[in-house]
Amino acid sequence: MKKYNFLLYIAIIFLFSTCKNKAIVEDYTLKGFVFGTTYKITYLKANTNYQKSIDSLFFKMNASLSTYLPTSDISRINAGDTSVIVDDFFVEVFKKSKRIFKETNGYFDPTVGNLVNAWGFGPKREKNNLTEDQVKAQMQFVGLDKVDIKNNKVIKESPEIYLDFNSIAKGYGIDVVARFLERKNINNYLVEIGGEIRTKGAKENQKPWIIKLVDPIESNANAGFKNINLSNKAMATSGNYRKFRITNDGKKYVHTINPKTGYALESNLLSASVIANLDCADVDAYATAFMAMGLEKTKHFLEKNTHLEAILLFTTSEGNLQEFSNYTYK
Repeated sequence: MKKYNFLLYIAIIFLFSTCKNKAIVEDYTLKGFVFGTTYKITYLKANTNYQKSIDSLFFKMNASLSTYLPTSDISRINAGDTSVIVDDFFVEVFKKSKRIFKETNGYFDPTVGNLVNAWGFGPKREKNNLTEDQVKAQMQFVGLDKVDIKNNKVIKESPEIYLDFNSIAKGYGIDVVARFLERKNINNYLVEIGGEIRTKGAKENQKPWIIKLVDPIESNANAGFKNINLSNKAMATSGNYRKFRITNDGKKYVHTINPKTGYALESNLLSASVIANLDCADVDAYATAFMAMGLEKTKHFLEKNTHLEAILLFTTSEGNLQEFSNYTYK
């Protein structure tokens, strides 16, 4: 009898142990607020809600890269603190920025920060209308080739150089989350921050990750949207149709600063969406560069860089809205 009771006890312990180890697998959709915008993260067949872990990653990123936090590493560096030891987030974003700065011949340049602030689109909200001499004075501090990192310290040719990685930060934040999910063996996900997106795998029943892109040109034919297959790709969009200001004399200034001229004047390119099997930080940076390049230079760049797909909205000389695209709609 004692032997029977002992065996029954062992069986019960084994049963409870098995139930405990067999975690419930489900799909998750996490939502929140970061980098001045919203985020939405969907991942499938997981046994853990990673919201707290992901928010912790965002907190660390902001502490490193946010120009809106006066205590962040980048804010301290911009204020002249040469003792800051930058972290891996900062180093990776800096190296990516250097590479894309060279690839785009300087049209992607995070050192336009002083001009972003001066034209009224940065954390300082100055809203100045700069004179030609003032622009020239600021342009001497523009150029990522004037900045380097040695022993995890930022070395600037001039202390007045102001770094601003906001044009790549959303995409990079998506990459940080994507890598986190992959380390947790999650192979089907969509990460979106403020309209920038990266996906992997597929949705339920092996359906691709399809997103709807607003189509202002053929809106009557397709209910105002075009379908984009983003499975295992990243997409970022940059545009001047939301972030702009108009002066009392009717002049329009946009948030994309041309690093070649220092001016915040609108070109005929209204928006650039870039799609590629790359990190989202990369396509984010390319989209920003394209807005500074304008339509013709962007088309030429795409001819040489066929791994990039883009959807460009622009206005003709007659004021008509048109689209140029090397993306094949699915």
